[in-house]
Amino acid sequence: MRLTFWSALRGSQEVVDEFNRTHTKIKVDFQQVPSGEQGGWAKLSNAARAGNSPDVATVEYPQLPSFTIDGVPRDITGLLPDSVRRKILPQALDLTTFDGRTYAVPVDIEPMVFLYRKDIFTKNHIPVPKTWAEFESSARKLKKAEPRSRIASLFTTGGTLYMAAYAWQAGAQWYDTADDTWRISMDDAPTRKVAAYWQRLMDEDLVRVEPGSSQQWRAHLRSGETVGYLAGAWAAGSMMASTPDGKGKWAIAPVPQWDPAKPKVSTQGGSTFMVTKDSHHPKEAMEFISWMVTSPDALRAKLASGVSSAFPVVPDLVPVARKEMDTSYYSGQDIFGLFQQQAELISPTWKWGPRMVSTTTSGDDGLAKAGVGSGDILKALREAQSKTMPDLKSLGLSVTTR
Repeated sequence: MRLTFWSALRGSQEVVDEFNRTHTKIKVDFQQVPSGEQGGWAKLSNAARAGNSPDVATVEYPQLPSFTIDGVPRDITGLLPDSVRRKILPQALDLTTFDGRTYAVPVDIEPMVFLYRKDIFTKNHIPVPKTWAEFESSARKLKKAEPRSRIASLFTTGGTLYMAAYAWQAGAQWYDTADDTWRISMDDAPTRKVAAYWQRLMDEDLVRVEPGSSQQWRAHLRSGETVGYLAGAWAAGSMMASTPDGKGKWAIAPVPQWDPAKPKVSTQGGSTFMVTKDSHHPKEAMEFISWMVTSPDALRAKLASGVSSAFPVVPDLVPVARKEMDTSYYSGQDIFGLFQQQAELISPTWKWGPRMVSTTTSGDDGLAKAGVGSGDILKALREAQSKTMPDLKSLGLSVTTR
């Protein structure tokens, strides 16, 4: 019996090869798809409309509600074995569960952390910030000591998802549901606090404002003109690959807190596996997914394809990830131990919205304008909300603002 599997995740071919090598009754045919809106997401949507989507597909957390509303994934509440469910970090499973029904199995969850240039912080006697107030103070000290350097970047492309992570950590809830109605509030009190904070850092030139994942941003990281990076745990491996000459210079710290007495962490990044509605072999598809998510052999096969610091949703796999990764880049720091501590602090209150692609596109447009002084961060988020409303109503959803 054969399954089809589509994914943009690196290492998927190696994982499939290991599964096929060790399993006789089920074989998997893998197809690598491009990541993002114009690649794999569109391909999967088109295939689902035509009734020929693969048995198993990968989708990131923010996009899962959209695919669920469109009927692409199968409700796997009764298919997911309790033995697997118990192994997964509850906060991760919560992000794939809506109204008590589960629609995907998480594979990794990426708690926000702070990557920083340890050498530059030490040289200038700048404390590694434990709170957002200290982050601002350290930003000022850095700018005074090294006028060309900034503590981190505020991204103008992809920035809406970063603002979502900051707002989530502060206690915001952009989306929730009640009585079959989606309630939206992208300018609630925690979000306003976060927007005002980053607006001040931007207005006072304490952070660099630039497109995320751009050559410009990477050049600033390499030169030491940007000395910090706030991102999900996955970014540790990405930093090693993109900035190899930073070996021994970088370290990783917990994300700054608003209230250290009540620490909260949000996520940035992470993927899930769905069994599609078109699958004729849902039980076998779930067996394959369960193996990919929980098996040490699956994780070892994935990591054999290259450096990855993605944090597995199954805490029992942390020793495998730790053993497979050379952390000499971070001076031997136990980064997976740090990620595990942070993952346990992920606040379980967050839900992604039904059309995050549209929402983030609108938000990024506003952030780009804010970055050049025409508009501001809160206005960008409010515009993203207002432009999202018609999309949701066109789906026939009951929608209101809070």
